[in-house]
Amino acid sequence: MVNSLDPLDVLVVGGGPTGLALAAQLERYGVRFRVVDRQPDRVHESRALAVQPRTLEVLAGVGGVAEEMVERGNRAVRLQMHVGERAVPVRLFDIGVEDTAYPYLLFLSQAETERILGDHLGGRGVRVERGTELLDFDADLDAARDSGLAPDAPGDAVICTLRHGDGSEETVAARYVVGCDGAHSRVRQAAGIPFEGRAYPQTFVLADLEADGIEPGWAHAFLSPRGLLLFFPLEAPATWRLLAMRPACDTTPVERPVELAEVQRLADAYTGASVRLRDPVWMTNFRLHNRGARDYRAGRVFLAGDAAHIHSPAGAQGMNTGIQDAVNLGWKLGLVSAGRARPELLDTYEPERAPVGRNVLRFTDRAFTIGTSTHPLVRFARTQVAPRLMPLALRIRAGRAYGLRTVTQLRIHYRSSPVSQDGPGAPRRGPRAGDRLPDAPVSADGRPTTLHRELAAPGHHLLLCGRARAFAHDHADADALADVWPAGHGPSALTGHLLSPDPTPGGLHDLDGLALRRLGLSADRTGHYLIRPDGHIGYRAGGTDLSGLRDYLSAWRLT
Repeated sequence: MVNSLDPLDVLVVGGGPTGLALAAQLERYGVRFRVVDRQPDRVHESRALAVQPRTLEVLAGVGGVAEEMVERGNRAVRLQMHVGERAVPVRLFDIGVEDTAYPYLLFLSQAETERILGDHLGGRGVRVERGTELLDFDADLDAARDSGLAPDAPGDAVICTLRHGDGSEETVAARYVVGCDGAHSRVRQAAGIPFEGRAYPQTFVLADLEADGIEPGWAHAFLSPRGLLLFFPLEAPATWRLLAMRPACDTTPVERPVELAEVQRLADAYTGASVRLRDPVWMTNFRLHNRGARDYRAGRVFLAGDAAHIHSPAGAQGMNTGIQDAVNLGWKLGLVSAGRARPELLDTYEPERAPVGRNVLRFTDRAFTIGTSTHPLVRFARTQVAPRLMPLALRIRAGRAYGLRTVTQLRIHYRSSPVSQDGPGAPRRGPRAGDRLPDAPVSADGRPTTLHRELAAPGHHLLLCGRARAFAHDHADADALADVWPAGHGPSALTGHLLSPDPTPGGLHDLDGLALRRLGLSADRTGHYLIRPDGHIGYRAGGTDLSGLRDYLSAWRLT
Protein backbone atom coordinates (compact mmCIF):
# COMPACT_ATOMS: atom_id res chain seq x y z
CA MET A 1 0.00 0.00 0.00
CA VAL A 2 1.24 3.47 -0.90
CA ASN A 3 0.82 6.23 1.71
CA SER A 4 0.35 9.82 0.47
CA LEU A 5 -0.04 11.67 3.74
CA ASP A 6 1.05 15.11 2.61
CA PRO A 7 -2.54 16.30 2.88
CA LEU A 8 -4.64 17.48 0.02
CA ASP A 9 -7.01 20.34 0.66
CA VAL A 10 -9.91 18.45 -0.93
CA LEU A 11 -10.55 14.95 -2.26
CA VAL A 12 -13.44 14.99 -4.72
CA VAL A 13 -15.06 11.57 -5.08
CA GLY A 14 -17.05 11.31 -8.31
CA GLY A 15 -16.26 12.57 -11.80
CA GLY A 16 -19.76 13.35 -13.07
CA PRO A 17 -21.09 16.87 -13.66
CA THR A 18 -21.21 17.73 -9.95
CA GLY A 19 -17.66 16.57 -9.25
CA LEU A 20 -16.32 18.23 -12.39
CA ALA A 21 -18.06 21.53 -11.57
CA LEU A 22 -16.63 21.39 -8.05
CA ALA A 23 -13.15 20.71 -9.44
CA ALA A 24 -13.51 23.69 -11.79
CA GLN A 25 -14.30 25.93 -8.82
CA LEU A 26 -11.42 24.59 -6.71
CA GLU A 27 -8.99 25.09 -9.59
CA ARG A 28 -9.91 28.78 -9.75
CA TYR A 29 -8.78 29.24 -6.14
CA GLY A 30 -5.51 27.31 -6.35
CA VAL A 31 -6.75 24.51 -4.07
CA ARG A 32 -4.72 21.28 -3.82
CA PHE A 33 -7.22 18.60 -4.81
CA ARG A 34 -7.71 15.31 -6.63
CA VAL A 35 -10.76 13.92 -8.42
CA VAL A 36 -11.34 10.16 -8.38
CA ASP A 37 -14.10 8.13 -10.00
CA ARG A 38 -14.60 4.39 -9.62
CA GLN A 39 -15.74 3.94 -13.22
CA PRO A 40 -12.88 3.43 -15.72
CA ASP A 41 -14.91 5.37 -18.28
CA ARG A 42 -17.97 7.53 -17.78
CA VAL A 43 -21.20 5.79 -18.78
CA HIS A 44 -22.80 8.07 -21.36
CA GLU A 45 -26.26 6.53 -21.00
CA SER A 46 -27.12 9.45 -18.72
CA ARG A 47 -30.60 10.75 -17.97
CA ALA A 48 -29.89 14.46 -17.49
CA LEU A 49 -30.37 16.48 -20.66
CA ALA A 50 -31.27 20.09 -19.86
CA VAL A 51 -29.32 23.01 -18.45
CA GLN A 52 -31.25 25.75 -16.66
CA PRO A 53 -30.44 29.48 -16.99
CA ARG A 54 -29.13 29.71 -13.43
CA THR A 55 -26.68 26.88 -14.04
CA LEU A 56 -25.34 28.63 -17.13
CA GLU A 57 -24.94 31.79 -15.05
CA VAL A 58 -22.86 30.13 -12.32
CA LEU A 59 -20.66 28.45 -14.94
CA ALA A 60 -20.25 31.60 -17.06
CA GLY A 61 -17.01 32.64 -15.36
CA VAL A 62 -15.38 29.22 -15.73
CA GLY A 63 -13.16 29.61 -18.76
CA GLY A 64 -15.73 29.66 -21.55
CA VAL A 65 -17.64 26.59 -20.30
CA ALA A 66 -21.09 28.20 -20.49
CA GLU A 67 -20.38 29.62 -23.94
CA GLU A 68 -19.40 26.21 -25.32
CA MET A 69 -22.44 24.59 -23.74
CA VAL A 70 -24.71 27.14 -25.44
CA GLU A 71 -22.92 26.62 -28.76
CA ARG A 72 -23.36 22.84 -28.61
CA GLY A 73 -26.85 22.74 -27.13
CA ASN A 74 -30.34 23.30 -28.44
CA ARG A 75 -32.20 26.31 -27.06
CA ALA A 76 -35.85 25.52 -26.40
CA VAL A 77 -38.54 28.06 -25.66
CA ARG A 78 -41.58 26.18 -26.99
CA LEU A 79 -43.55 23.10 -25.97
CA GLN A 80 -46.31 21.21 -27.76
CA MET A 81 -48.76 19.23 -25.61
CA HIS A 82 -50.43 16.41 -27.55
CA VAL A 83 -53.70 14.85 -26.38
CA GLY A 84 -55.21 12.51 -28.93
CA GLU A 85 -55.24 14.38 -32.23
CA ARG A 86 -55.13 17.80 -30.56
CA ALA A 87 -51.82 19.70 -30.20
CA VAL A 88 -51.65 22.66 -27.83
CA PRO A 89 -48.64 24.98 -28.37
CA VAL A 90 -47.18 26.52 -25.22
CA ARG A 91 -44.66 29.33 -25.49
CA LEU A 92 -42.17 29.44 -22.65
CA PHE A 93 -39.42 31.81 -21.52
CA ASP A 94 -41.04 34.97 -22.84
CA ILE A 95 -41.56 36.44 -19.35
CA GLY A 96 -39.80 36.28 -16.01
CA VAL A 97 -36.33 35.78 -17.47
CA GLU A 98 -35.52 39.33 -18.58
CA ASP A 99 -32.63 39.67 -16.11
CA THR A 100 -30.50 36.79 -17.40
CA ALA A 101 -28.30 36.36 -20.45
CA TYR A 102 -29.75 32.84 -20.88
CA PRO A 103 -33.55 33.16 -21.30
CA TYR A 104 -34.12 29.58 -22.42
CA LEU A 105 -33.82 25.95 -21.42
CA LEU A 106 -30.72 24.49 -23.03
CA PHE A 107 -31.08 20.89 -24.14
CA LEU A 108 -27.64 19.32 -23.88
CA SER A 109 -26.91 15.73 -22.94
CA GLN A 110 -25.12 15.03 -19.68
CA ALA A 111 -22.37 13.33 -21.67
CA GLU A 112 -21.72 16.59 -23.55
CA THR A 113 -21.82 18.59 -20.31
CA GLU A 114 -19.25 16.27 -18.78
CA ARG A 115 -17.06 16.40 -21.86
CA ILE A 116 -17.04 20.23 -21.87
CA LEU A 117 -16.21 20.43 -18.16
CA GLY A 118 -13.61 17.67 -18.51
CA ASP A 119 -11.91 19.41 -21.44
CA HIS A 120 -11.83 22.64 -19.45
CA LEU A 121 -10.12 20.90 -16.53
CA GLY A 122 -7.73 19.00 -18.80
CA GLY A 123 -6.65 22.27 -20.37
CA ARG A 124 -5.62 23.42 -16.89
CA GLY A 125 -3.69 20.31 -16.04
CA VAL A 126 -6.38 18.65 -13.93
CA ARG A 127 -6.70 14.90 -14.49
CA VAL A 128 -9.75 12.93 -13.38
CA GLU A 129 -8.46 9.62 -12.01
CA ARG A 130 -10.86 7.20 -13.66
CA GLY A 131 -10.98 3.67 -12.32
CA THR A 132 -9.89 4.80 -8.84
CA GLU A 133 -12.31 3.81 -6.10
CA LEU A 134 -12.74 5.13 -2.58
CA LEU A 135 -12.82 2.06 -0.34
CA ASP A 136 -13.20 3.77 3.03
CA PHE A 137 -12.12 6.73 5.10
CA ASP A 138 -11.49 7.47 8.73
CA ALA A 139 -12.13 10.93 10.08
CA ASP A 140 -11.13 9.78 13.60
CA LEU A 141 -7.40 10.50 13.57
CA ASP A 142 -6.76 8.84 16.92
CA ALA A 143 -8.31 5.61 15.69
CA ALA A 144 -6.40 5.83 12.40
CA ARG A 145 -3.09 6.27 14.23
CA ASP A 146 -3.84 3.46 16.69
CA SER A 147 -4.58 1.11 13.80
CA GLY A 148 -1.29 1.99 12.14
CA LEU A 149 -3.14 3.15 9.03
CA ALA A 150 -1.86 6.72 9.28
CA PRO A 151 0.72 7.07 12.05
CA ASP A 152 2.14 10.29 10.59
CA ALA A 153 -1.12 11.87 9.45
CA PRO A 154 -1.72 15.55 10.22
CA GLY A 155 -4.29 16.34 12.85
CA ASP A 156 -6.80 18.05 10.58
CA ALA A 157 -7.29 15.44 7.86
CA VAL A 158 -9.56 12.63 6.74
CA ILE A 159 -7.60 9.44 6.02
CA CYS A 160 -8.88 7.81 2.82
CA THR A 161 -8.10 4.43 1.29
CA LEU A 162 -8.18 4.35 -2.51
CA ARG A 163 -7.96 1.36 -4.83
CA HIS A 164 -6.64 1.85 -8.33
CA GLY A 165 -7.59 -0.02 -11.47
CA ASP A 166 -4.56 -2.33 -11.17
CA GLY A 167 -5.66 -3.42 -7.69
CA SER A 168 -3.05 -1.41 -5.79
CA GLU A 169 -4.18 0.61 -2.79
CA GLU A 170 -3.19 4.05 -1.61
CA THR A 171 -3.73 5.96 1.63
CA VAL A 172 -4.47 9.64 1.10
CA ALA A 173 -4.96 12.43 3.64
CA ALA A 174 -7.33 15.28 2.79
CA ARG A 175 -8.56 18.18 4.88
CA TYR A 176 -12.00 17.74 3.32
CA VAL A 177 -13.76 15.00 1.36
CA VAL A 178 -16.70 15.74 -0.94
CA GLY A 179 -18.96 12.93 -2.12
CA CYS A 180 -20.18 13.66 -5.65
CA ASP A 181 -20.46 9.93 -6.31
CA GLY A 182 -24.14 9.55 -7.10
CA ALA A 183 -27.11 7.72 -5.73
CA HIS A 184 -25.04 4.80 -4.43
CA SER A 185 -22.52 7.14 -2.83
CA ARG A 186 -19.71 5.37 -1.00
CA VAL A 187 -18.91 8.63 0.78
CA ARG A 188 -22.45 8.90 2.12
CA GLN A 189 -22.41 5.28 3.26
CA ALA A 190 -19.01 5.59 4.97
CA ALA A 191 -20.14 8.79 6.71
CA GLY A 192 -23.22 6.95 8.04
CA ILE A 193 -25.65 9.51 6.60
CA PRO A 194 -29.16 8.05 6.00
CA PHE A 195 -30.65 8.36 2.51
CA GLU A 196 -34.37 8.66 3.09
CA GLY A 197 -37.23 8.32 0.61
CA ARG A 198 -38.83 5.81 -1.70
CA ALA A 199 -38.70 4.19 -5.13
CA TYR A 200 -41.42 4.79 -7.70
CA PRO A 201 -43.15 1.67 -9.03
CA GLN A 202 -43.08 2.64 -12.70
CA THR A 203 -40.48 1.56 -15.24
CA PHE A 204 -39.34 3.98 -17.95
CA VAL A 205 -37.57 3.78 -21.27
CA LEU A 206 -34.93 6.33 -22.21
CA ALA A 207 -33.41 6.59 -25.67
CA ASP A 208 -31.42 8.92 -27.91
CA LEU A 209 -32.61 8.42 -31.48
CA GLU A 210 -34.09 9.92 -34.61
CA ALA A 211 -37.84 10.51 -34.95
CA ASP A 212 -39.99 11.40 -37.96
CA GLY A 213 -43.40 13.00 -37.60
CA ILE A 214 -42.82 15.63 -34.91
CA GLU A 215 -41.92 19.27 -35.45
CA PRO A 216 -38.21 19.95 -34.85
CA GLY A 217 -37.11 22.65 -32.45
CA TRP A 218 -39.98 22.03 -30.03
CA ALA A 219 -40.22 19.89 -26.93
CA HIS A 220 -43.19 17.52 -27.22
CA ALA A 221 -45.34 15.97 -24.47
CA PHE A 222 -47.86 13.26 -25.39
CA LEU A 223 -50.41 12.90 -22.57
CA SER A 224 -52.62 9.85 -22.21
CA PRO A 225 -54.50 7.95 -19.50
CA ARG A 226 -51.61 5.46 -19.33
CA GLY A 227 -48.96 8.12 -18.60
CA LEU A 228 -46.78 10.28 -20.77
CA LEU A 229 -44.26 10.23 -23.59
CA LEU A 230 -41.74 13.04 -23.98
CA PHE A 231 -39.46 14.10 -26.84
CA PHE A 232 -36.70 16.63 -26.18
CA PRO A 233 -34.63 18.23 -28.96
CA LEU A 234 -30.89 17.53 -28.81
CA GLU A 235 -27.94 18.24 -31.06
CA ALA A 236 -25.85 15.22 -30.05
CA PRO A 237 -25.55 12.27 -29.94
CA ALA A 238 -28.94 12.18 -31.74
CA THR A 239 -31.69 14.63 -32.68
CA TRP A 240 -34.15 13.48 -30.02
CA ARG A 241 -34.17 12.23 -26.43
CA LEU A 242 -37.22 10.02 -25.79
CA LEU A 243 -38.65 9.32 -22.33
CA ALA A 244 -41.61 6.94 -22.12
CA MET A 245 -43.44 5.31 -19.23
CA ARG A 246 -44.16 1.62 -19.59
CA PRO A 247 -47.74 0.61 -18.75
CA ALA A 248 -48.45 -0.56 -15.21
CA CYS A 249 -49.03 -4.14 -16.40
CA ASP A 250 -45.60 -4.29 -18.08
CA THR A 251 -43.29 -6.48 -15.98
CA THR A 252 -40.18 -6.04 -18.14
CA PRO A 253 -37.06 -6.40 -15.92
CA VAL A 254 -35.26 -3.09 -15.70
CA GLU A 255 -31.92 -4.74 -16.55
CA ARG A 256 -33.18 -6.25 -19.83
CA PRO A 257 -31.78 -4.73 -23.04
CA VAL A 258 -34.23 -2.55 -24.95
CA GLU A 259 -35.14 -3.22 -28.58
CA LEU A 260 -36.21 -0.49 -31.01
CA ALA A 261 -39.35 -2.44 -31.95
CA GLU A 262 -40.69 -2.34 -28.39
CA VAL A 263 -39.93 1.38 -28.07
CA GLN A 264 -41.83 1.91 -31.33
CA ARG A 265 -44.81 0.03 -29.89
CA LEU A 266 -44.71 2.24 -26.80
CA ALA A 267 -44.56 5.38 -28.95
CA ASP A 268 -47.42 4.15 -31.13
CA ALA A 269 -49.64 3.73 -28.07
CA TYR A 270 -49.07 7.37 -27.11
CA THR A 271 -48.94 9.02 -30.53
CA GLY A 272 -51.49 6.97 -32.50
CA ALA A 273 -48.64 5.62 -34.63
CA SER A 274 -47.92 9.12 -36.00
CA VAL A 275 -44.21 9.13 -35.08
CA ARG A 276 -41.63 6.76 -36.57
CA LEU A 277 -38.47 6.01 -34.60
CA ARG A 278 -35.16 5.05 -36.14
CA ASP A 279 -31.38 5.01 -35.72
CA PRO A 280 -31.09 4.67 -31.94
CA VAL A 281 -27.74 5.64 -30.39
CA TRP A 282 -28.58 3.95 -27.10
CA MET A 283 -31.67 2.77 -25.21
CA THR A 284 -32.22 1.66 -21.64
CA ASN A 285 -34.84 0.84 -19.01
CA PHE A 286 -34.66 2.58 -15.67
CA ARG A 287 -36.50 3.16 -12.40
CA LEU A 288 -36.81 6.40 -10.47
CA HIS A 289 -36.41 7.26 -6.79
CA ASN A 290 -37.20 10.23 -4.60
CA ARG A 291 -34.61 10.29 -1.80
CA GLY A 292 -32.63 12.84 0.14
CA ALA A 293 -29.68 12.70 2.51
CA ARG A 294 -30.62 13.53 6.08
CA ASP A 295 -27.43 15.61 6.38
CA TYR A 296 -25.24 17.27 3.76
CA ARG A 297 -22.22 17.29 6.06
CA ALA A 298 -20.55 15.08 8.66
CA GLY A 299 -17.50 16.86 10.07
CA ARG A 300 -14.98 17.24 7.26
CA VAL A 301 -17.11 15.23 4.83
CA PHE A 302 -19.65 16.85 2.48
CA LEU A 303 -22.25 15.55 0.02
CA ALA A 304 -23.33 17.18 -3.25
CA GLY A 305 -25.46 16.29 -6.26
CA ASP A 306 -27.06 12.85 -6.51
CA ALA A 307 -25.19 11.74 -3.40
CA ALA A 308 -27.43 14.19 -1.51
CA HIS A 309 -30.69 14.05 -3.50
CA ILE A 310 -32.18 11.96 -6.31
CA HIS A 311 -35.59 12.45 -7.90
CA SER A 312 -37.52 12.24 -11.12
CA PRO A 313 -36.40 14.30 -14.15
CA ALA A 314 -39.55 16.44 -13.93
CA GLY A 315 -38.65 20.08 -14.46
CA ALA A 316 -35.05 19.30 -15.42
CA GLN A 317 -33.80 20.02 -11.91
CA GLY A 318 -31.38 17.19 -11.04
CA MET A 319 -28.05 17.88 -12.71
CA ASN A 320 -28.63 21.61 -12.32
CA THR A 321 -29.15 21.31 -8.57
CA GLY A 322 -26.00 19.22 -8.28
CA ILE A 323 -23.86 21.70 -10.22
CA GLN A 324 -25.17 24.54 -8.06
CA ASP A 325 -24.38 22.50 -4.93
CA ALA A 326 -20.83 22.26 -6.25
CA VAL A 327 -20.51 25.97 -6.99
CA ASN A 328 -21.88 26.91 -3.56
CA LEU A 329 -19.46 24.60 -1.77
CA GLY A 330 -16.55 25.20 -4.12
CA TRP A 331 -15.92 28.88 -3.41
CA LYS A 332 -16.26 28.30 0.31
CA LEU A 333 -13.72 25.47 0.27
CA GLY A 334 -11.50 27.64 -1.90
CA LEU A 335 -11.45 30.59 0.51
CA VAL A 336 -11.17 28.47 3.65
CA SER A 337 -8.37 26.32 2.18
CA ALA A 338 -6.44 29.48 1.29
CA GLY A 339 -6.90 30.92 4.79
CA ARG A 340 -9.01 33.78 3.44
CA ALA A 341 -12.18 33.00 5.36
CA ARG A 342 -13.11 31.53 8.71
CA PRO A 343 -13.67 27.76 8.68
CA GLU A 344 -17.18 28.49 9.95
CA LEU A 345 -18.02 29.66 6.43
CA LEU A 346 -18.31 25.96 5.55
CA ASP A 347 -21.10 25.67 8.14
CA THR A 348 -23.30 27.69 5.78
CA TYR A 349 -23.27 25.06 3.01
CA GLU A 350 -25.94 22.80 4.46
CA PRO A 351 -28.30 25.59 5.65
CA GLU A 352 -28.17 27.08 2.16
CA ARG A 353 -28.35 24.01 -0.05
CA ALA A 354 -30.37 21.47 1.95
CA PRO A 355 -33.59 23.57 1.73
CA VAL A 356 -33.07 23.82 -2.03
CA GLY A 357 -32.70 20.05 -2.25
CA ARG A 358 -35.83 19.45 -0.18
CA ASN A 359 -37.84 21.86 -2.34
CA VAL A 360 -36.68 20.09 -5.50
CA LEU A 361 -37.68 16.72 -4.04
CA ARG A 362 -41.19 18.03 -3.25
CA PHE A 363 -41.63 19.79 -6.60
CA THR A 364 -40.46 16.87 -8.73
CA ASP A 365 -42.53 14.37 -6.73
CA ARG A 366 -45.73 16.36 -7.29
CA ALA A 367 -45.02 16.94 -10.97
CA PHE A 368 -44.11 13.30 -11.48
CA THR A 369 -47.29 12.11 -9.77
CA ILE A 370 -49.47 14.35 -11.94
CA GLY A 371 -47.73 13.13 -15.09
CA THR A 372 -47.77 9.41 -14.34
CA SER A 373 -50.57 8.55 -11.91
CA THR A 374 -53.21 6.08 -13.12
CA HIS A 375 -55.78 7.30 -10.57
CA PRO A 376 -58.98 8.14 -12.51
CA LEU A 377 -59.19 11.73 -11.27
CA VAL A 378 -55.53 12.45 -12.01
CA ARG A 379 -55.80 10.84 -15.44
CA PHE A 380 -58.85 12.98 -16.22
CA ALA A 381 -57.06 16.14 -15.09
CA ARG A 382 -53.97 15.26 -17.12
CA THR A 383 -55.74 14.42 -20.37
CA GLN A 384 -58.87 16.60 -20.29
CA VAL A 385 -58.44 19.53 -17.91
CA ALA A 386 -54.75 20.47 -18.30
CA PRO A 387 -54.74 20.87 -22.11
CA ARG A 388 -57.74 23.21 -21.91
CA LEU A 389 -56.67 25.24 -18.89
CA MET A 390 -52.96 25.50 -19.67
CA PRO A 391 -53.29 28.13 -22.44
CA LEU A 392 -55.63 30.18 -20.23
CA ALA A 393 -53.43 29.87 -17.16
CA LEU A 394 -50.37 30.96 -19.13
CA ARG A 395 -52.10 34.26 -19.91
CA ILE A 396 -51.72 35.23 -16.23
CA ARG A 397 -48.39 36.97 -16.56
CA ALA A 398 -47.50 37.19 -12.87
CA GLY A 399 -48.18 33.52 -12.27
CA ARG A 400 -46.32 32.48 -15.40
CA ALA A 401 -43.29 34.59 -14.46
CA TYR A 402 -43.26 33.12 -10.94
CA GLY A 403 -43.46 29.59 -12.29
CA LEU A 404 -40.72 30.09 -14.85
CA ARG A 405 -38.36 31.71 -12.35
CA THR A 406 -38.92 28.74 -10.05
CA VAL A 407 -38.24 26.11 -12.70
CA THR A 408 -35.23 28.00 -14.09
CA GLN A 409 -33.86 28.21 -10.52
CA LEU A 410 -33.49 31.99 -10.76
CA ARG A 411 -35.61 32.34 -7.60
CA ILE A 412 -33.22 30.36 -5.39
CA HIS A 413 -32.13 32.48 -2.45
CA TYR A 414 -30.21 32.16 0.81
CA ARG A 415 -31.91 34.90 2.82
CA SER A 416 -31.86 32.85 6.04
CA SER A 417 -28.16 32.02 5.75
CA PRO A 418 -25.81 33.24 8.50
CA VAL A 419 -23.67 34.78 5.77
CA SER A 420 -26.53 36.92 4.34
CA GLN A 421 -26.94 40.34 5.96
CA ASP A 422 -28.88 43.51 5.22
CA GLY A 423 -27.09 46.56 6.59
CA PRO A 424 -28.33 50.06 7.53
CA GLY A 425 -30.56 51.78 5.01
CA ALA A 426 -30.86 48.77 2.72
CA PRO A 427 -33.33 49.51 -0.09
CA ARG A 428 -36.90 48.38 0.52
CA ARG A 429 -37.18 47.22 -3.06
CA GLY A 430 -34.97 45.00 -5.16
CA PRO A 431 -33.09 41.84 -4.23
CA ARG A 432 -32.27 41.24 -0.57
CA ALA A 433 -29.16 39.79 0.99
CA GLY A 434 -29.03 36.14 -0.04
CA ASP A 435 -30.81 36.74 -3.35
CA ARG A 436 -29.24 36.29 -6.75
CA LEU A 437 -27.82 39.47 -8.30
CA PRO A 438 -29.96 40.32 -11.36
CA ASP A 439 -28.09 40.86 -14.60
CA ALA A 440 -28.41 43.96 -16.77
CA PRO A 441 -26.59 45.60 -19.70
CA VAL A 442 -23.91 48.14 -18.74
CA SER A 443 -20.96 49.82 -20.41
CA ALA A 444 -17.32 49.65 -19.25
CA ASP A 445 -15.22 52.49 -20.72
CA GLY A 446 -17.52 52.54 -23.75
CA ARG A 447 -17.50 48.76 -24.20
CA PRO A 448 -20.94 47.11 -24.10
CA THR A 449 -21.04 44.38 -21.46
CA THR A 450 -23.25 43.06 -18.66
CA LEU A 451 -23.17 43.26 -14.90
CA HIS A 452 -22.66 39.51 -14.53
CA ARG A 453 -19.84 39.46 -17.05
CA GLU A 454 -17.95 42.19 -15.23
CA LEU A 455 -18.35 40.40 -11.89
CA ALA A 456 -17.37 36.94 -13.18
CA ALA A 457 -13.80 36.85 -11.85
CA PRO A 458 -13.34 34.56 -8.81
CA GLY A 459 -13.70 36.13 -5.40
CA HIS A 460 -16.04 38.69 -3.85
CA HIS A 461 -17.03 41.86 -5.68
CA LEU A 462 -17.96 45.16 -4.07
CA LEU A 463 -20.55 47.04 -6.09
CA LEU A 464 -20.71 50.75 -5.20
CA CYS A 465 -23.95 52.14 -6.63
CA GLY A 466 -24.67 55.79 -7.31
CA ARG A 467 -23.07 58.88 -8.74
CA ALA A 468 -19.28 58.92 -8.56
CA ARG A 469 -19.16 62.18 -6.63
CA ALA A 470 -21.11 60.66 -3.74
CA PHE A 471 -18.20 58.32 -3.00
CA ALA A 472 -15.31 60.50 -4.18
CA HIS A 473 -16.30 63.43 -1.92
CA ASP A 474 -16.53 61.34 1.26
CA HIS A 475 -12.98 61.37 2.64
CA ALA A 476 -13.80 59.08 5.54
CA ASP A 477 -15.07 56.45 3.21
CA ALA A 478 -12.00 56.77 1.02
CA ASP A 479 -10.10 55.46 4.05
CA ALA A 480 -12.73 52.77 4.58
CA LEU A 481 -12.37 51.70 0.96
CA ALA A 482 -8.65 51.13 1.52
CA ASP A 483 -9.54 48.74 4.33
CA VAL A 484 -12.18 46.70 2.54
CA TRP A 485 -10.81 47.01 -0.97
CA PRO A 486 -7.20 45.77 -0.74
CA ALA A 487 -4.83 45.56 -3.65
CA GLY A 488 -5.34 42.22 -5.37
CA HIS A 489 -3.32 39.43 -3.76
CA GLY A 490 -4.62 36.35 -5.51
CA PRO A 491 -7.77 35.09 -7.16
CA SER A 492 -9.97 35.63 -4.09
CA ALA A 493 -9.08 39.27 -3.49
CA LEU A 494 -12.00 41.66 -3.19
CA THR A 495 -12.65 43.53 -6.43
CA GLY A 496 -14.44 46.88 -6.44
CA HIS A 497 -16.72 48.37 -9.09
CA LEU A 498 -18.58 51.65 -9.36
CA LEU A 499 -22.04 51.30 -10.93
CA SER A 500 -23.19 54.77 -11.88
CA PRO A 501 -25.75 56.50 -14.08
CA ASP A 502 -22.83 58.71 -15.21
CA PRO A 503 -19.99 57.57 -17.47
CA THR A 504 -16.93 57.26 -15.21
CA PRO A 505 -13.41 56.11 -16.17
CA GLY A 506 -12.93 52.60 -14.88
CA GLY A 507 -16.57 52.36 -13.76
CA LEU A 508 -19.67 50.59 -15.00
CA HIS A 509 -22.04 52.97 -16.78
CA ASP A 510 -25.72 52.14 -16.31
CA LEU A 511 -26.85 53.82 -19.51
CA ASP A 512 -30.61 53.67 -19.01
CA GLY A 513 -30.73 53.06 -15.25
CA LEU A 514 -31.97 49.47 -15.67
CA ALA A 515 -29.23 47.87 -13.54
CA LEU A 516 -29.86 50.29 -10.66
CA ARG A 517 -33.62 49.87 -10.91
CA ARG A 518 -33.26 46.10 -10.71
CA LEU A 519 -31.31 46.65 -7.48
CA GLY A 520 -34.12 48.81 -6.12
CA LEU A 521 -32.20 52.08 -6.49
CA SER A 522 -32.94 55.31 -8.31
CA ALA A 523 -30.30 57.28 -10.19
CA ASP A 524 -29.72 59.65 -7.27
CA ARG A 525 -29.71 57.09 -4.49
CA THR A 526 -26.52 55.40 -3.25
CA GLY A 527 -25.93 51.95 -1.89
CA HIS A 528 -23.35 49.21 -1.80
CA TYR A 529 -23.56 45.46 -2.38
CA LEU A 530 -21.08 42.71 -1.65
CA ILE A 531 -21.50 40.00 -4.30
CA ARG A 532 -20.43 36.49 -3.44
CA PRO A 533 -18.42 34.35 -5.88
CA ASP A 534 -21.62 32.43 -6.77
CA GLY A 535 -23.44 35.62 -7.78
CA HIS A 536 -25.61 35.97 -4.67
CA ILE A 537 -25.69 39.10 -2.52
CA GLY A 538 -23.84 38.58 0.76
CA TYR A 539 -24.26 42.06 2.24
CA ARG A 540 -26.10 45.19 1.15
CA ALA A 541 -26.71 48.60 2.67
CA GLY A 542 -27.77 52.09 1.64
CA GLY A 543 -25.54 55.15 1.47
CA THR A 544 -21.77 55.48 1.32
CA ASP A 545 -20.85 54.52 4.90
CA LEU A 546 -18.91 51.26 4.50
CA SER A 547 -18.33 50.59 8.20
CA GLY A 548 -21.05 47.92 8.29
CA LEU A 549 -19.45 46.19 5.33
CA ARG A 550 -16.07 46.34 7.06
CA ASP A 551 -17.58 44.68 10.13
CA TYR A 552 -19.17 41.99 7.97
CA LEU A 553 -15.88 41.19 6.23
CA SER A 554 -14.05 41.15 9.54
CA ALA A 555 -16.59 38.81 11.13
CA TRP A 556 -16.03 36.22 8.40
CA ARG A 557 -12.36 37.15 7.86
CA LEU A 558 -13.11 37.50 4.15
CA THR A 559 -10.31 38.89 2.00
